[in-house]
Amino acid sequence: MTKLSSVAVLAASLALPPALLAQGVPAKAVFTPAADLKWIGAGVPGVETAAVKGDMAKGASHFYLKYPAGFAAPVHHHSQDHYVTTVAGNLVLIVDGKEQRLPPGSYFAFTGKARHAARCEGAQDCVMFIDARGRWDVVVAKPTSGK
Repeated sequence: MTKLSSVAVLAASLALPPALLAQGVPAKAVFTPAADLKWIGAGVPGVETAAVKGDMAKGASHFYLKYPAGFAAPVHHHSQDHYVTTVAGNLVLIVDGKEQRLPPGSYFAFTGKARHAARCEGAQDCVMFIDARGRWDVVVAKPTSGK
């Protein structure tokens, strides 16, 4: 295919009506108002989750994670990659000994079992929205001995 014909094919495909491009893909909208979130304990005092898609215990999911104000998580990792947006509070992540302050609207991702610690600074709870690409877990780092 020549360069000119490649450009013509691309231009023609961009000119197709969106409805024609979406044929066979059913339209769907999902809404979860904040008042409808069902917060449940996450096994750590004060930490809660609210699932919006999928089952965190079984596979990929989207959910909110809430740390109470003043909460600190020790160094840990998650087996699956995940992508996160801070929704509320002053979240601080510690990676490789460096602190990253992530106020609401901030984004971060941990892939490849990246080790990190976290804390929620200030008087407001920290809330994050998480896109987890597999079953959610928390693997706490084993303490190193001083010997």
